[in-house]
Amino acid sequence: MSARTASRSRTTNETSIEISIDLDGTGQTNISTGIPFYDHMLDQLGRHGGFDLTVHADGDLHIDTHHTVEDVAIALGETFREALGDKAGIRRFASGRYPLDEALVDIALDLSGRAHVEWIVPMPESLPLGDPAFDPQLAEHAVSSFAQSAAMTLHVELVRGRNVHHIIEATFKGLARSLRDAVRVDHPGGVPSTKGVL
Repeated sequence: MSARTASRSRTTNETSIEISIDLDGTGQTNISTGIPFYDHMLDQLGRHGGFDLTVHADGDLHIDTHHTVEDVAIALGETFREALGDKAGIRRFASGRYPLDEALVDIALDLSGRAHVEWIVPMPESLPLGDPAFDPQLAEHAVSSFAQSAAMTLHVELVRGRNVHHIIEATFKGLARSLRDAVRVDHPGGVPSTKGVL
């Protein structure tokens, strides 16, 4: 099996981003976006996904954190999709329920090549997290932008939860574990699709 790695740069008037990923890594991460809470969530994605992940971003944080969160998520999704290659032999589907203390999040995904996201995660009212601030509303935007760019079908549903930090972290950990399952090569042969391509 060839190496499932990819690197990507993305530069706009709002952000400058460098990303690399190894889907068959050991969960080593090097994350720096200038947004501490977002760094923490991306670290969860790499560590619990078993991916070696490097993300370096400089963005217009003097305006707010929206552009950086969005552009990193887009670039990460593109890089993830490139690293997957033709998807030969992968499990493709994965799902599970993931707890963090009182929070419980349901994740189901399909590395289908078709971008679709269902996000049913009502957030309790909360102050923004960290400094510079991560608005909890950005969790949906980050996850959706990643999934759209990675061309996956993703369903995220909050089963229960009261603490916003716990809800968002359970989401990222659950996404990571589901991706880890879905990218696993567990059978020889071609692409797991009746179409012959994903």
